[in-house]
Amino acid sequence: MQISDRSIPTSSDLEQLLPSRTATVSRKTGETDVYVSINLDGQGRCSAATGVPFLDHMLHQISSHGLIDLEVRATGDIEIDDHHTNEDVGITLGQAFAKALGDRKGIVRFGHFVAPLDEALVQVALDFSGRPHLSYGLQIPTQRVGTYDTQLVREFFVAVVNHSQMTLHIRQLDGINSHHIIEATFKAFARSLRMALEIDPRRAGEIPSSKGVL
Repeated sequence: MQISDRSIPTSSDLEQLLPSRTATVSRKTGETDVYVSINLDGQGRCSAATGVPFLDHMLHQISSHGLIDLEVRATGDIEIDDHHTNEDVGITLGQAFAKALGDRKGIVRFGHFVAPLDEALVQVALDFSGRPHLSYGLQIPTQRVGTYDTQLVREFFVAVVNHSQMTLHIRQLDGINSHHIIEATFKAFARSLRMALEIDPRRAGEIPSSKGVL
């Protein structure tokens, strides 16, 4: 059997051949004004100023553990509550993911991670499938973490999923502290993103689907 001496390109080689995986998206409504800039091949740099401190903290988790450069600026009607700002940041972030990925050529596509944070343990699995779906299994014991309404965690992920066209499963395996459960979720989500968004050198820039399209 003759073995070809043609080397498989590295992920670094393919990143140079593929278009830049960056995006800038703005969304302005009567309730919010949101700006998101994203670089999927970043180093985890983050600037987040949404007016919702706990959301800013979670966006830093996505950036740092996903190795995504992220800038998020938002103003909204937080004098009413955080709901509109939280949701519209999720929408705009999801749109930024979709725009930066384009036709999704060359990506690993699937990602999964189990993240512990003290007593909390959360499992995330995702697929940049082109079919938005969220299965959400968190049982958060308190209504608030600081001033943040913990019901908004689900609303954030609904928005991201629908506008990035991702399939996302979140399972809480353990945990009694609300802050720990939520932060473990965002860290597991970030590490799953990092896996799924990596360039697969064996794909050679092809769309990762047997159908040829996502």
